[in-house]
Amino acid sequence: MKFTPETYRIPDKAGLPFIDAEEINEMLQKASASKEQVRAVIAKSLSKKRLSMQETAILLNAEDPELIEEIKEGAHTLKQQVYGNRIVLFAPLYIGNKCSNNCTYCGFRSSNGDAVRKTLSDEEIVNEIQALEENGQKRLVLVYGEHAQYNPEFIAHTVKLACSVKKGHGEIRRVNINAAPLDVEGFRTVQKAGIGTYQIFQETYHPEAYHTYHLRGKKMDYNYRLTAMDRAMEAGIDDVGIGALFGLYDWKFEVLGILRHVNHLEACFNIGPHTISFPRIKDASMLQLGNKYFVSDDDFSRMVAIIRLAVPYTGMILTAREPLELRNEVLKFGVSQIDGGTKLEIGSYSKNLNEDQDLNKGQFRINDNRSLNEIIEELIAQEMLPSFCTACYRKGRTGEHFMEFSVPGFIKRYCTSNAILTLAEYLVDYAPESTAQRGWELIEKETEKLGYFQNKNEINRRIERIKNGERDLYF
Repeated sequence: MKFTPETYRIPDKAGLPFIDAEEINEMLQKASASKEQVRAVIAKSLSKKRLSMQETAILLNAEDPELIEEIKEGAHTLKQQVYGNRIVLFAPLYIGNKCSNNCTYCGFRSSNGDAVRKTLSDEEIVNEIQALEENGQKRLVLVYGEHAQYNPEFIAHTVKLACSVKKGHGEIRRVNINAAPLDVEGFRTVQKAGIGTYQIFQETYHPEAYHTYHLRGKKMDYNYRLTAMDRAMEAGIDDVGIGALFGLYDWKFEVLGILRHVNHLEACFNIGPHTISFPRIKDASMLQLGNKYFVSDDDFSRMVAIIRLAVPYTGMILTAREPLELRNEVLKFGVSQIDGGTKLEIGSYSKNLNEDQDLNKGQFRINDNRSLNEIIEELIAQEMLPSFCTACYRKGRTGEHFMEFSVPGFIKRYCTSNAILTLAEYLVDYAPESTAQRGWELIEKETEKLGYFQNKNEINRRIERIKNGERDLYF
């Protein structure tokens, strides 16, 4: 699918910076937000067309409570059209927290002498992954600090190790990574290890603000971080995840910065990001930022809805930084992936530790401490479909091929069917009886709603094969 490039003061060229802060600010200042304009923009999004930055600025400037509610309703409708009610589940696994950077918002910062530094050994990685598999996890994101020890060879080794661990019916079928920017050769090394998505956040897209937060290390280089996805694409990694850390600068500016990044990737590589993340600043060891750019819960849920409308085809990730009530709310407005059973202290999955919220042992404080099964139970109660699906990655529906399926919304025909099959696996292998009973009832409802997308009889046959011991059946 070919995207129509937009025109900006800084032209899009692979490997070169593309953010013009003044241009973004001008868009925000000039965009009016009458009822007619806001409703026209929502209508365009509901036709599954990606919004321009100017159109997104109109939504950002809408302050009328009635219009904000219409934005949220539009985002809910769009999510149902494109993704259905499935929610993909994953777990973060911190491999090491050594870091040479000094970022004022992060507990891993090099100047934090109270931080307990740790890098998992191979044996410890295996133990962690076995513990995750015993809970039913199938998807991981491996997280690394930025340190010389965590070079491309080390990252590739840990990815291969994670993929090799099997316990009972347990296995990890997709390994994404969140790691420091690499050069092209480094990305090639990581790509050959078989990673899923390469994920990195710009933190803040505002260049001047960026330099006030990054005081030491390679991360001080704004442009090198900004163009990391270009190098990843050049190396053959066609699934990438972008995002910003909300609370470092004006949230409306960051939304347009994210969209400008989306446009850049489409213009240079004809591929948009696979996922967008929007973590908010939370407690961390030595955190002293003030609240000038604090994002309220109301603004946060509104922001999630606007991003969904702006980029209809992109997965949206919500982390356990956010509390239960807010997570449940924004799931309706566009979020398609959440982490479950998250533990941030390095080595805590295999030790079965309760999250003790010691900020010297984790990167930040989490606010949703539920187990994976508790999250699954609540999703089922809301008639949302928990999914551990990894089919697109292994069927080659990635990068531009993923865009071909997902932009028109046709990915739903695969996602719902595969979500049903992965939930069936979980119910057979890991779920308590009460969860299993409600889960099978939901599967029956979801199968009936599929219509012509998939042969219901074939899905039911595959479910019976799962009950008889087969695994990893997908469309």
